[in-house]
Amino acid sequence: MGRKNKIEKDSSEKRRLVLIDGHALLFRAYYGIPYLTSPEGKVVNAVYGFTATMLAVIDELAPTHIAVAFDSRGPTFRKQGFEDYKANRTVPPDELIEQFDLAREMADALNIPKFELIGFEADDLIGTVSEKAKNMKALETVIVTGDMDALQLVEDDKVLVYKPGMRGKPAMVFGEDEVREKLGLEPEQVIEMKGLAGDASDNIPGIKGIGQKTAAKLLQVFGTIEGIYEALEAGKVDGVVGKAMIAKLESGKEMALKSRELATIIRDVPVEFKLEACQVHGYNKQETVAMFEKLGFASLVKRLPDDEFERSVQEALF
Repeated sequence: MGRKNKIEKDSSEKRRLVLIDGHALLFRAYYGIPYLTSPEGKVVNAVYGFTATMLAVIDELAPTHIAVAFDSRGPTFRKQGFEDYKANRTVPPDELIEQFDLAREMADALNIPKFELIGFEADDLIGTVSEKAKNMKALETVIVTGDMDALQLVEDDKVLVYKPGMRGKPAMVFGEDEVREKLGLEPEQVIEMKGLAGDASDNIPGIKGIGQKTAAKLLQVFGTIEGIYEALEAGKVDGVVGKAMIAKLESGKEMALKSRELATIIRDVPVEFKLEACQVHGYNKQETVAMFEKLGFASLVKRLPDDEFERSVQEALF
């Protein structure tokens, strides 16, 4: 990988906005970290992983600006428009649901602003904020998530995706080159691939019988779903895939377009974003330590930034 799985703390004049996908990290931690309880007996493994990741991000990425986004409570516009969206997922266990608000409290304790809006997922809020941030001078946005849907947002020198490490695996950084290496496609083609191949994790169907390799092969030649169907009508797909695959394409156009729509991260959510409101600020370390002790996070106390958070982060970056 060109970046060697690392974002450098360089000495440039570039500011860095870190956007954390709160729900993606909570789910990842809940199912990836062994059972962990607080001294009061509450399950806290998800919020532990969420907190540990935030602290690692603050240390490793040295943001000048930071925010965390959460999924809204209740159904999203995707669920309202396509009933089967994420229908394969079981209802989150109570032990995980009870940690959502704890994670919000943890963000507040570290003085990290939150984005959340009814009807939208954290992805959409991050997509919208990163789109607005692209137009701001000397500002690099780094999206922190374990959800690779975010790769569609990547744009070198503007937006990168940082996938935290877990279980001994190192963190990974994705720019345009890394997306090409992983998928064989450009970032903007990620949604085209999902339109064709679907996404089992979100119950996005795609075209039955078409996998990622075939989707990538078609997109490398024809660019988009529309490009594929234009070529299909002109009889130019025969040399790329066989007759059986052509038959699947012919019957699956409507579902391909619907699946692409479901996979597309919205970038114009009506959410207010002011960069200055996300600037890294100091926090009450004493209160945060008390919260850590209440939850049994003693091992994380030494990883807390000093209470002159704003100054220390700025010095780390510039």
